[in-house]
Amino acid sequence: MTLHVIVGAGPVGSLTASLLARSGEDVRLVSRHADGAEESHVKRVQADASDPDVLRGLATGAAVLYDAASPPYSRWVTDWPPLAASFLSAAEASGAVLVTVSNLYGYGPPEHSMQESDPLSATSAKGRVRARIWQDALAAHEEGRVRATELRSSDYFGPCVRLSQMGERVIPRVLAGKKVRVIGDPDAAHSWTYITDVARALIALGADERAWGRAWHTPTNPPMSQRQFVGALCAAANLPEVGVGTIPAAVTRALGLVVPTIREIAEVRYQLDSPFVVDSSAAQNAFGLLPTPMPEALRDTVSWYRELRTKREHVHGHPHHDPS
Repeated sequence: MTLHVIVGAGPVGSLTASLLARSGEDVRLVSRHADGAEESHVKRVQADASDPDVLRGLATGAAVLYDAASPPYSRWVTDWPPLAASFLSAAEASGAVLVTVSNLYGYGPPEHSMQESDPLSATSAKGRVRARIWQDALAAHEEGRVRATELRSSDYFGPCVRLSQMGERVIPRVLAGKKVRVIGDPDAAHSWTYITDVARALIALGADERAWGRAWHTPTNPPMSQRQFVGALCAAANLPEVGVGTIPAAVTRALGLVVPTIREIAEVRYQLDSPFVVDSSAAQNAFGLLPTPMPEALRDTVSWYRELRTKREHVHGHPHHDPS
């Protein structure tokens, strides 16, 4: 058995840990609260991965080190640089392949379907910090100090995904038959990445030396607008379609005064106001990975959210009512 060290016990880290454990691999799942996947081959460890001495110790003996960490959205600029430096230090000391979970922020506002060869010309502070993380890792790889690769995804959806544009702010309302309001243009083409496809791709990148030394896009289905996504979600749930409106920019600015996460969205709102489409053909062709068909992915998402609602009703002793 091979040791895999995963930092971050959110949806991506936990699912990756589960898939590896079920295939017979040993997994060390590191997070601040020692939570995440509960599998026989997963050892959950409580630690601060931004401490390089701590992470070097945890990565000793690992074949692959996965950076699935997720600092608070409002603290990316301050928290990511020391955390990324810690990962590089641990990968260099241990010899583990470094696989970084990333997104599309580094490209900046796109003029076409995004490809891995596009320049990292982000205009936002968040985008620049994500670009720098990869540039530093690539430089270390090219110097022969580490073996590194990066996986970039669009907005997540799926089981356990709650903090997303198509997460708990939208899906419970859809399942309750209520109109939803979204940020940005509800009819702009947008790529949505299924969480299971992220975990599968991460494992593939860590195991295949052809992946190292460059970034890849997670296999992702053809784009759908937010309105189309909600309509497809209704179909997957066997429900009539619900209305889809937009939250005016002025309203999000006002909400941003009191809700930090919404305030932080302002600098990357271009991702929702205009077409935001990813080309994932490179990873599909190189590794034979295909995105989970959208109807299947949406059915799994609906099932998970319905189970979550049932659990809440059981805990509270009465039906859970979604806020209007």
